[in-house]
Amino acid sequence: MKNVEIYTTDTCHYCNLAKAYFKEHNVAYTEYNVGHDAAKRQEMIDMTHQFGVPVIVVGDTALVGFQEDKIAELLAA
Repeated sequence: MKNVEIYTTDTCHYCNLAKAYFKEHNVAYTEYNVGHDAAKRQEMIDMTHQFGVPVIVVGDTALVGFQEDKIAELLAA
């Protein structure tokens, strides 16, 4: 199983959809709330060069936004 990380905020609807998807598919993940954690927020910005959430990292691939098909593809690879 690949390492999965998600950068979120409290008010992000798509973050909640992504977390629900992970739960439904029994995908373990590490969540970083960038609304509360300035260091992780900067890490996310350095990685993606933007402020939008969710940022979902599957293995070595970072995705901006909840892209269900791409996440499934990365998890299956």
